[in-house]
Amino acid sequence: MSQDIQRLHVAARYSEAAVFNGVVYLAGMVPECEATDIRSQTADVLQQIDRRLAEAGSDKTRILRTQIYLKDITDIAAMNEVWDAWVVSGSAPPRATVQAALANPDYLIEVVVTAAAKP
Repeated sequence: MSQDIQRLHVAARYSEAAVFNGVVYLAGMVPECEATDIRSQTADVLQQIDRRLAEAGSDKTRILRTQIYLKDITDIAAMNEVWDAWVVSGSAPPRATVQAALANPDYLIEVVVTAAAKP
């Protein structure tokens, strides 16, 4: 395996993804369209995760760990409806879900993913 760090979508403050030693690390993915409900924001974020994982040589079946931050923990049931439809049966990753103050008050969700790259 390469010891080089590959960074994707690099900005001044952070990269949206980094790949090192066969592991893909995604930054916290937030909704691109904030003016929606938790279901729409969750679907938006999960689509972004699909895209970033594909760019980094992975996919949602290879997720090793997920951290989900919700602005309001009472949104967990609605978020789980979208999550459950997205996760591939038999590939649900370890996951933590917590309530947190997010950087933008319009964000209802932020998701951080670590995944294995495809061989």
